[in-house]
Amino acid sequence: MAAKPCRTSTTGRRQFLSQLSAAAAASGLAWAGQSAAGERAAAAPAPLPTIALGKHRVTRLIAGWNPIGGGSYLGHHMDRHMKEYFTVERTVEFLLRCEREGINAHQFSSSDKTVEVLRTARERGSKMHFICLHSGRSGIRKMIESTQPIAMVHHGGVTDRLFAQGKSQDVHDYVKEAHDRGVPAGVSAHNPDCIKRIADEGWKVDLFMTCFYFLTRKKTAPSKMLYLGYPFYAADPQAMTAVIRQVKQPCLGFKILAAGRKCADQRTVREAFRFAFQHIKPTDGVIVGMYPRFFDEIRANARYARESGRTG
Repeated sequence: MAAKPCRTSTTGRRQFLSQLSAAAAASGLAWAGQSAAGERAAAAPAPLPTIALGKHRVTRLIAGWNPIGGGSYLGHHMDRHMKEYFTVERTVEFLLRCEREGINAHQFSSSDKTVEVLRTARERGSKMHFICLHSGRSGIRKMIESTQPIAMVHHGGVTDRLFAQGKSQDVHDYVKEAHDRGVPAGVSAHNPDCIKRIADEGWKVDLFMTCFYFLTRKKTAPSKMLYLGYPFYAADPQAMTAVIRQVKQPCLGFKILAAGRKCADQRTVREAFRFAFQHIKPTDGVIVGMYPRFFDEIRANARYARESGRTG
């Protein structure tokens, strides 16, 4: 008489195979997770060189604001292109992306989206340091309360205009007011003579923002010329960096890429970074606006800062 199949044995075998398969799958997933974690760790960018701003250590490359605010220096249509691209959500992601590449500071200006951007970035875990570029003594308190910056800096274009009008005291009063509010204070300028005068007069400023191009100089266009545009002169970076090296305070050079005019190719961009870091002090940094819509400018610029921004 033939033996009947053992159903219990068959069922047990199926359960065993099922458990074995599940264990193998779990093991595979665990290995994949470990592998992915290892790849992420291996791909983590090297730290960027840093400088001291007051009690803070900030990277020598600081993410700028102009593209976010629609300030392209390339005309109305490009201004609008940038401003429409940088929604609140994209701006927050931009800052988080900068942070993932090792950039730990952002210079911002006041706009209708500033407070929401900074608040959202912090809510999403950002530890980035924020530097406020601003003008108007009466608005300092509100700006500090709403954005908690590590420093307040008087706007460069306004600085140049007030100095030209004999109203430099307004800029000095701004610095004093920020200090009275307990925040480090600085002055931005496009005209190197403004920086020199502040240093010569011994103002108690904590930092400078220094434009590589004297864009606020008076234009001397021929009378029949319709539009001259911004005056980007080749000798300007040498003039400003000579002043930067003379002042004791940390300086943050900006427009090192001439507002996109030195971005024809990555070799030109890399050379602009090299020039900037070779001509400023080891205690200085650069502010660079980025528009990563068509190319990963964040990663590329971070790489150039690592290459050229090392000291010692």
